[in-house]
Amino acid sequence: MRNSEIRRLPRRTIVIITVLILAGIAVFTILKTLKQDKMTEILATLGHGNINQIEVINKLSVEDKETRYKSKVYKVRFYDNDINKTCIGFIHMGRYNKNTKDFDCK
Repeated sequence: MRNSEIRRLPRRTIVIITVLILAGIAVFTILKTLKQDKMTEILATLGHGNINQIEVINKLSVEDKETRYKSKVYKVRFYDNDINKTCIGFIHMGRYNKNTKDFDCK
């Protein structure tokens, strides 16, 4: 039986990999928080000011076939404290900051 030697990674490489992983986790958390804060502000303008447990499920880029204008559609889920229901639905962010909503609250 042959005895093979395993080469260990240098300490500097391990530190660099750890720093990159921690930076990636930090960036992901910050972007998620900023996206939720943005949706909270938009929901407040649409009449849902007293909410919590907001979650942005999906973000889609869509294009109107007639005008060829690109806009964004967000799928969100949140709990509305005013009506005591959990709502899930879509927010369409159109041209000139015109936002429309389509929610189903249960």
